[in-house]
Amino acid sequence: MSTQRMKRRTLLTALAAGTAAAATGAALPAEALATKCRRAAKNGPVTVAYIEVNDHSMLNAGKYTLANGGAQVIDIAVIFAANINYDGSKAYLSFNQQVQSVLDNVATQVRPLQQKGIKVLLSILGNHQGAGFANFPNQAAADAFAQQLADAVNRYGLDGIDFDDEYAEYGNNGTGQPNAFSFVYLVQALRQKLPNKLITLYDIGPAADRLTYNGQSIVETFDYGWNPYYGTWSVPSAPSAKSRVSPAAVSYTATSSATAASLAQRTVSGGYGVFLTYNLTESDTSAYMSSFTQKLYGSNTVYTP
Repeated sequence: MSTQRMKRRTLLTALAAGTAAAATGAALPAEALATKCRRAAKNGPVTVAYIEVNDHSMLNAGKYTLANGGAQVIDIAVIFAANINYDGSKAYLSFNQQVQSVLDNVATQVRPLQQKGIKVLLSILGNHQGAGFANFPNQAAADAFAQQLADAVNRYGLDGIDFDDEYAEYGNNGTGQPNAFSFVYLVQALRQKLPNKLITLYDIGPAADRLTYNGQSIVETFDYGWNPYYGTWSVPSAPSAKSRVSPAAVSYTATSSATAASLAQRTVSGGYGVFLTYNLTESDTSAYMSSFTQKLYGSNTVYTP
């Protein structure tokens, strides 16, 4: 993983429920999605940031505020990434050393963000072993993996799960090819287990093309979805409401500030509710952020180390 993944991502998510619930990782109250998605001090789209924890600290997400009003720029920070692995008979959730370190140190790596109102999600990514979200052999196998995801969210007090169907390499190690039912069963099971957490879609891969099975659709099960190709504009396939998707996607290290500003303006003009960013590093990125926060919120960005 690391900076090779500068390709995509966009979305909007939630944030309001009280510092205490965020600090403990408790589930959000069952409130309206629109209420979850905005803080009182900030009007405009939800800004999402994927952070490559192999190389960078999650705490970077909490270092940026708006000059006007002081609200956090980043509303949702995504731990990138855990993996779906294969043990020769079944898929299982795996954490590399850096992801495990973040999870083992949630008190210092995650809670400070949640105390600022930032939601923290765990992204799940393929790992070249043939296991993916789209090739579970049956519903029971999909449910078992959903349970592993739910257990991780609950154990570490996270705010939800992000699905990124890349690098699975379906068929490796004798695994099956993508089928029609796997992702539908997986997402349905996860929503039952995590009714008040966020489930988001990085709109890429075979899973993202298989959102309906036997008359059952998971399009509206996702809280947010985003375009996975950085520096571009593309409306994701789920969910359907403009307020819950990010057609824009920018990389801090690979997308020009002029393009970021243009995509931000298009987000506002088009009435979309999420703005996706990727690869936030330790560098002071406030000048770059200002190029899009001016369009999204009418304010420059302030960096506080």
